[in-house]
Formats: sequence, structure tokens, C-alpha cells
Amino acid sequence: MSSLKILYVASEILPFLQYSEVGKMLRHLPQAMQEKGMEIRILVPRFGLINERRNRLHEVVRLSGINISVGDEEKPLIIKVASIPNAKLQVYFIDNEDYFQRKSVFTDKSNKFFEDNDERAVFFCKGVMETVKKLGWAPDIVHCNDWMTSLVPLYLKTRYKQDPVFKNAKSVFTVYNNPFSHKFEGDLNSKVKMLDIEDTMLGNLKTKDYEGFIKIGMEYADAVVRTEESYSAEVGKLFKDIEGQKRTVNTFPLEMEEGIENKYFEFYNELAGI
Repeated sequence: MSSLKILYVASEILPFLQYSEVGKMLRHLPQAMQEKGMEIRILVPRFGLINERRNRLHEVVRLSGINISVGDEEKPLIIKVASIPNAKLQVYFIDNEDYFQRKSVFTDKSNKFFEDNDERAVFFCKGVMETVKKLGWAPDIVHCNDWMTSLVPLYLKTRYKQDPVFKNAKSVFTVYNNPFSHKFEGDLNSKVKMLDIEDTMLGNLKTKDYEGFIKIGMEYADAVVRTEESYSAEVGKLFKDIEGQKRTVNTFPLEMEEGIENKYFEFYNELAGI
């Protein structure tokens, strides 16, 4: 058994929302680790497709009320919580009226990618950091899943590296095969920045696209994970570049097949230095 504290950060989780395979993995992996004695917290966005009444979400007033800066604007952070049925797992939802009330995930009814998905990702990642800090719960491992969570490893290594809640945390970044072709406009760096972050630290974001977000996650994470999927040539090259820097890219199945929980258990313990 292990008493590690693991924070899972993702864009989705069953049964509340499944937009891709991420949702299925986030439903099963945290429970498997909890059953092995680990302490778990899960944070996801409260996309408008999630029915609050049916899923019994309620606001956590003591965690809400923080303003999160995205460029020159500040947006109020609202935190909601719900329990996964038939599992002793609580899920915290990052919410904001401007970013997460629309009844869709990343595209509109015409399948057009939202122009502000970069801001939504920035708000979500900053909101995760501030929520966990306010919880006062110090994770040993922060496991980030998919492009929308890719800024969390950066924030752990910069703005929050001396914070008592995060100073001992190691980060994992799992890359899923969920690319998009959109290129963001405007000054992305100014939106991403926090104290202790300079433009020179954000070079991988200069392309303002999917690969840029993946690169920044890979660059600052302590461990990178690829799933057993077919990635584009561009993303495949990113994995090779990381391995060329003498960093290991860990490969795990996309689904929780038999025995995989033991491999994750060993992986987390090794990363935490246990």
C-alpha cells in the first residue's frame, strides 16, 4: 500500500463528461490508485454540457471567490464539487460564467474551434493551482492529462515552486491523440504569464497551436507519458526530441487493461522517490 497524494488534472471525466478517451481513463485510474491506498483529488473544468442538478454539483463557497488573471482581465473563479457514484471519489470543478457556461466543449454547433480556448486553458490551469493551494492539500504527484492541462507543469516549476503546498510535487504530463488545427491569435504569452515567468521560458508556445501546448507540457513535466495511439508525425517527433534529451517517455495503454494499475502504482512511487 502507498500513502502518496495524487492530484489528477484533466479536461473531462466520466460519468460527468466524456469528450475523448481521457474521460474514460480518468474514471478508472484514480479509483484504482485509491484502492491501493493513495489519497486522490481530481480537478476538471465545469463545461456547460455537465448537468449540475442531475450530477448533484454544488458550489464550495470557501474555495470560490478568487479572481484569476488572464492577460489584462481578471475572471472570478467558482469551485463546485460532486461525488462519483459507487466510488469514494470527489471531483472538483473549475467554473467561470464567461468560459464554461456554453453548452459545448471546444467547438460550437458548426464545429468551429472557439477562439478563446487558449484563455479557457489558461484560466483552468491557474484555477487548479489556486484551488489546491486554498485546499491546503499538498500533492506528491500532479498528473496532467491532455493539452488543456499543459501549463500546470510550467506553473509548478516557476510561480509555485517555493509554495509549501507544491514545493515537493512531481508532475506527469500524458499526451493523448486529441489534436486541433487552430492557431490562436493575440499575445498568448501575456495570458499565460504569472510572477516569476519570463518570455524566455515560453519559447515553445510561440507557435500558438496544439503542438505548442504539448511542447510546453513536455518541457516542464518531470515525466512524460504517451498512450498506445497513433500520433501525427509532428507529435511523434516531439516524443523523439524529448528522448534525445535523455528523458524517458513512458508508454501506457489507453485503457485500464488488467494489470496496468500495478504499473502505474510503481511508476508513481518511483517518480516520488519511494
